Amino acid sequence: MPRTTKTPPLKETVPQLGEAIRDSAQQIWLAGLGAFNKAQAEGSKAFEALVQEGVNLQRNTQMAAEEKMAEATQKVSSLASDLTARTGAPWDRLESIFEERVAKALKRLGIPSVQDFETLMARLDKLDSKLDALSPTTARAKRTTTRRPDAKVASTEAM
Repeated sequence: MPRTTKTPPLKETVPQLGEAIRDSAQQIWLAGLGAFNKAQAEGSKAFEALVQEGVNLQRNTQMAAEEKMAEATQKVSSLASDLTARTGAPWDRLESIFEERVAKALKRLGIPSVQDFETLMARLDKLDSKLDALSPTTARAKRTTTRRPDAKVASTEAM
């Protein structure tokens, strides 16, 4: 048995098919125009929202970076002060040891210390005052003629 289906004549189907295609293309075109219009309207709003989010993100990032920099600066400062405190004490101790040893060596060589000179100057001042009390005019005259030169002058003449 042969199959028989009734197909509409080709002349009738082609115009209907063309009209359906035209209607579909028209709908696609209108949908594209609507999407374009909506993208334009909402696109500027979306762009402005993205810009605002970027500004907020930049502020937050800068604030976080500044906080981290402040923390790092504080840590470095405390480490530097700790290091200075640790190294300062040994240097002070080393300096005092050096000064003590130099003073001992000078004493062994028979070189008087600053304190010895100060004691001697104090004794000379007492003797001068006692001489002035005995005879003010003659003691002064003798003292100016018999006075020794300063230590600096004596040391430069020895050279």
